[in-house]
This record gives sequence, structure tokens and C-alpha cells, in this order.
Amino acid sequence: MINVLICDDQVLVREGLKTILSTADAEINVVGLARDGAEAVQLVEETRPDVVLMDLKMPVMNGVQATRQIKKAYPEIHILILTTYDADDWVFDAIQAGADGYLLKDAGQEALIKAIQDTAAGRTPVDPGVAGKIFKQVARHSTIRKNDLAEKLSPRERELLALLAQGFTNAEIADHLFLSEGTVRNYLSSVFAKLGVSDRTQAAVLAIKHGLADKK
Repeated sequence: MINVLICDDQVLVREGLKTILSTADAEINVVGLARDGAEAVQLVEETRPDVVLMDLKMPVMNGVQATRQIKKAYPEIHILILTTYDADDWVFDAIQAGADGYLLKDAGQEALIKAIQDTAAGRTPVDPGVAGKIFKQVARHSTIRKNDLAEKLSPRERELLALLAQGFTNAEIADHLFLSEGTVRNYLSSVFAKLGVSDRTQAAVLAIKHGLADKK
């Protein structure tokens, strides 16, 4: 069962999402509804959900601010941005705040449920329309050549990065490379530090951009 907290400033959206998720045959349990980021932070402490569906533009505290606070206090809780906003600033601010995935509200029910399941499993679902912006941003600002990037990492770190970029969870990476999950987490922390990124999405984008995500 995946416990989900919904945060959106529109009551009809909150109730609509609750109905969709509660009636879907996907073992999803809605544990709370928040009308803004501040209430989401409070309800996260009370309900400890697996996934937070987080809108962005809200009064009192926006979704970026709430994501940053939740991730700082509860890094194990996954946050899936669900919003109408695909402007560059919103996308990158949310990712930098620690969001685990980014989906636009015009996605269908199946896409929403799949994104929640992927987020809960440690993957990083990104709406196709948003993914293009991420790649363009990397292309504009990254001055690291492929060889330079590869040289920053050990052979084992490159293996882990490639699997991460292919959508593998930590548990799947551990099984694939015959490592413990704790060892995988330690390797990935080292990879993030060497690449100068703060999360899986940014690392995956760099890996794909620089040809380090090829399947072996």
C-alpha cells in the first residue's frame, strides 16, 4: 500500500485527486489533504506518507518551499510535483529543492498512478514536456565534456550512475551489482558530490547528456 498526501490550493482538485486515487485498483491510500505548503509540512509530520503530491503555486507557502522543508526533515519521503506550471524557473527550483518527480496536471489517470508508483519505488518520473526543458538547461550550462565527467568517477561509480539513469532503484542496483543497499547509497552520495548535483534527477540528466547511461 502506498500512502499519499495531496497538497493543492484548489478544493475541487484535492477532492478529485482523492476520488481518483481512492477508487483506482492500485493499492493507493490517501492519508491527508493539504491546502498549501505550510499545511502539507504539518500533515507530513502527522501522517508520514510515502509520497506527497505537491502543487507549486500556492498561498502561505508554495510547493518549492514546502518540498525543501519536508526533504530536510524527512529525506525518506518522496515528493512528486503535480502542477500546471512548466516554466523553467518552477521546474528547476522544484528539482533543486529535492523533488523526486515532476508531472503536469494534464497527464491522464494511468500516467498519474504510474508516476506515484515509480516515485514510491525510488524512480524519478518526469513529464515529457518538462524533460525537454531539463535537457536544454543542461545543454546550455554544462561545460563538462564526456571524458572529463567520466574521469571524475571510478569504474564502479560509473556503473552505478548508468543504472540510476536507466531508472533502477537503489535496491535494483544493489541486486544487479551484488552490493548492499547501504553500499549503493554511499556510492551514490560520492557520485552526487563529484558531479556537483543534489539529487537523482540531476545525476541522471548529466549521465544521459554525456553518454554515461548506456546499457552494458
